[in-house]
Amino acid sequence: MKLRRLPTLALLLALPLAAQDKPEAVAVPQTAPSTQAPTPASKQAAPPPTPSPAPGAAQTAAPAKAPDRAKAYYHYTLAHIYEELATVYGRPEYVGKAVEQYKLALQNDPASEFLNSELAEFYAKTGRIRDAVLEAQEILKRDPNNLEARKLLGRIYVRSLGDSQSGSSQEMLKRALEQIREVVRLEPKNTDNYLLLGRLYILAKELDQAEAAFKAALQNDPGSEEALTNLAYLYTEQGNYARAVQTLEAVPEAERTGKIFAALGFSYEQQKDYAKAVAAYRKAVEQDSDNLDWQRGLAQNLFNDGQLKEALEQYKALAEADPQDATTLVRIAEIQRRDGQFDEALDSLKKADALVANSLEVHYNMALVYQAQGKFDEAVRVYTQLLDRTAREDGNYSEGERSNRAVFLERLGDLYRDAHQTEKAIETFTQMLALGGEQASRGYQQIVETRRAARQWAEALRMAEQAAAKFPQDRDLQIQFGAQLADSGKPDEGIARVRALLKGTSEDRDVHLALAQIYSRLRRWKEAEDAIAQADKLSTTPREKYYAWFLYGSVYERQKKFEQAEEMFKKILAFDPHNAMVLNYLGYMLADRGVRLEEALGYIKQAVQRDPQSGAYLDSLGWVYFKMGQDVLAEEYLQKAIARLPNDSTIHDHLADLYLKTGRLKEAAAHWERALEEWTRGLPSDADPAEVARVQKKLEQARVRLAKQVRE
Repeated sequence: MKLRRLPTLALLLALPLAAQDKPEAVAVPQTAPSTQAPTPASKQAAPPPTPSPAPGAAQTAAPAKAPDRAKAYYHYTLAHIYEELATVYGRPEYVGKAVEQYKLALQNDPASEFLNSELAEFYAKTGRIRDAVLEAQEILKRDPNNLEARKLLGRIYVRSLGDSQSGSSQEMLKRALEQIREVVRLEPKNTDNYLLLGRLYILAKELDQAEAAFKAALQNDPGSEEALTNLAYLYTEQGNYARAVQTLEAVPEAERTGKIFAALGFSYEQQKDYAKAVAAYRKAVEQDSDNLDWQRGLAQNLFNDGQLKEALEQYKALAEADPQDATTLVRIAEIQRRDGQFDEALDSLKKADALVANSLEVHYNMALVYQAQGKFDEAVRVYTQLLDRTAREDGNYSEGERSNRAVFLERLGDLYRDAHQTEKAIETFTQMLALGGEQASRGYQQIVETRRAARQWAEALRMAEQAAAKFPQDRDLQIQFGAQLADSGKPDEGIARVRALLKGTSEDRDVHLALAQIYSRLRRWKEAEDAIAQADKLSTTPREKYYAWFLYGSVYERQKKFEQAEEMFKKILAFDPHNAMVLNYLGYMLADRGVRLEEALGYIKQAVQRDPQSGAYLDSLGWVYFKMGQDVLAEEYLQKAIARLPNDSTIHDHLADLYLKTGRLKEAAAHWERALEEWTRGLPSDADPAEVARVQKKLEQARVRLAKQVRE
């Protein structure tokens, strides 16, 4: 009679202990049976003879009399019947009777490793973990090479990982590794053992050891998709996405299973190569159209790739296949929000909320919808509630909790900043500093941006310098400080600080982009274009290239190279037709020159639909209506724009032109005065000298006309 084997290792980390190694089915009588129930056919074979102790193994005291294996087998049979009955009926008295019979069997054959192992297994299966561990340890004292006892202990420790506190969890992980290493030693040709060992090494953050374990699994079984995908996942965990892809792509396409295609899709997604991720997940779904996880991967990467219509269709199919999946409803709501369907998005989120009450993700997405609708008070209320719900009095947060709180604080601070409540915004972003690490870095960046938005240039520079000094290794903060120096009249010092961050590696892309923006604000066009070219060379994914192309377009537009700018913007829209920032820029560029106004209106309307609270987009829409002679609509949207961005010189200039055209000369002069005032309060790089001179001339002419009206 063989001992029960370890279950499939792919399921080991997912199944509860009681679900493992279920006994064979047994015919169940209609009434509770007596203790003389018949022995099931599956257990008719006698237990194996008791092995002799290994030389040098710990010896137990010799029994007073010779073992009575017939009686041992009788009690073992009864124990097994009670075990089966406990499984069928779930009655605790059968558990006690099974243990009693196992112990009687051991009294008649105390040296039987088989009976000890069976009892240990039963303890584990019925949740008596401490007894199971003690029983298995007793076996190992007598026989350190007992494979089944090692497996049982390893399985117990693995299952205990998720139930332990942080400190004891590490101890359980250490014990699990100790046992599974011994299992591998005793059973070196079992691929599943290496897979489990590799996963445990990943948990222990011993990634080199994990890699060795997965490679050993592949040596045992070169065709193991489990070993291959686990190795690729390991490389992804290390941030080595290219190696993960290379590992999976080494399998000829004709031989790739759905699981390998799905792993490839995930690896491409981590590289932000969403088009390739979509293609890989499509292949996976083709092989198994019922795998909802792979369908979710396809939907998510369609969304990532900007294919919103296709993503929405995929998510709706998922919602139909699994109506209880709240996450799918959240994703549907996100697409609806981005497409400007705010009421529909709220409906989807309310359905999700009914499935998973008090979900942080659901309520966070509700706040995003309220924010997009301009429902300031509602959005503030939800973000505040989320922060209250996630607060800890002792200030000790897990990494995930810190990340969540940082997101909530950042969104709430954005709301206050957009509402021109500068000090409330600063107070909110300051709370991020206590979270430390990346969250603190983002907090500092947002504080600097808030001071800039309020035209508090000295404070912005002071805070940028403080942050750079506190986090000298944080590249983003060093870039921000350099940019702030350049904007504050120290361009050479700022540029030198940013250029010092270049390392001659692929990481230089972000530094070149930052330099391009600094040069652009300084109107050093050739240097700006050269920096963009360097960033473009280092861009490996479509999304990275889009941003480089956008900067090209903006630099060309500011130099009045309109054809080249339009070419760049349309290049992006060919791949990402819903990019609101590009749609707005292209539409405004056409409207400002008074050309192809219907086309310009179409672009800008799409941008406003996706972000109806953007002051810049509302200004563009008002301006194109002005150019088209639709003055009522022009005034409506320009007024909305100035309410969002009251310090924007360009919007004041646009309103002044509208008021002049509609005979409100006094209002026009007031807005031109405000435009000049805001340019004075802004950075030198913000004001185009030619534009300032043009507005100054219009104001002087308006003043002359106003003086004439007074005299008349």
